[in-house]
Amino acid sequence: MDNNKKKEEEGGEGSGCTEPESDWADLTRECLTNILSRLTLEQRWLGPMLVCKSWLQACTDSSLHSSFDVEPHFGTNTDSPRWWTPDFERKINSMLRSVVVWSDHSLTAIRTRHCSDGALSFAAERCPKLEVLSIKSCQNVTDVSMAKIAFRCTKLRELDISYCYEISHESLVLIGRNCPNLKVLKRNLMNWLDSSQHFGVVPNEYLNACPQDGDSEATAIGKYMPYLEHLEIQFSKLSAKGLTLICQGCVNLKYLDLSGCTSLTGRDIANASSNLKVLEIKKPNFYIPRSVYHADRYGHWRLYDERFQTDVFRI
Repeated sequence: MDNNKKKEEEGGEGSGCTEPESDWADLTRECLTNILSRLTLEQRWLGPMLVCKSWLQACTDSSLHSSFDVEPHFGTNTDSPRWWTPDFERKINSMLRSVVVWSDHSLTAIRTRHCSDGALSFAAERCPKLEVLSIKSCQNVTDVSMAKIAFRCTKLRELDISYCYEISHESLVLIGRNCPNLKVLKRNLMNWLDSSQHFGVVPNEYLNACPQDGDSEATAIGKYMPYLEHLEIQFSKLSAKGLTLICQGCVNLKYLDLSGCTSLTGRDIANASSNLKVLEIKKPNFYIPRSVYHADRYGHWRLYDERFQTDVFRI
């Protein structure tokens, strides 16, 4: 009886042996890096990086930083006024700079919002392998940093500069001239027909800075981006002439988003795209909110005649 009790104490209750205690501190660097690679960027920043110095160092391994993608954070949350503040921009800039350094020139994709010229220029100088750049809603990104992207990141194949109002058609020209692999361009604008959805979130002065000359951008796209396959220009103010230039210059175009392009009619679209047989077009939605025109009680019929021409409904 005493011998059996002694064995149980030595070997563990109800078993013949004891399980060895696991010690995370004994993990090799390769093993820890493999585990960390299964986490998202946000998960690593909010968890393992705060555990200890060795884990922090493991989180900076270049193999974990082939991309900088914080878009899921924005995509799952409603737009917040806090995102448009200088303090939030500094945090995004700091994260981007850190990942660029840790990547050791191996970064191939950047998907973020609310960064600035300084951080983007820093990335351009150190990311020659960059292929995907998505920087939506960056109010302080201008032609200065985009020029550096054009000259240093020539492998670019996908670019999203939606809601970046300080970027002009000149950047599109430079990108087109220097990035021959570009296949996807997203240059969407905010809904200027009904900006009430942005009130209290996006600064008013920024809303008022919406690019006006859609044809200049259309000319740059049509002339310098001949290999485009996917183009989004929601709420652009381009005319039928601008659309024609795009369709004539981008003969490989397969998808074109014209949502909110109220200067275009169904006839304009049909005529401009007649030479593109495999093109899928998302056509404009011509709903014009009453708040835009402040119509009087009986003025809506006059507005109907002036704003909606009969050929519009051939869409």
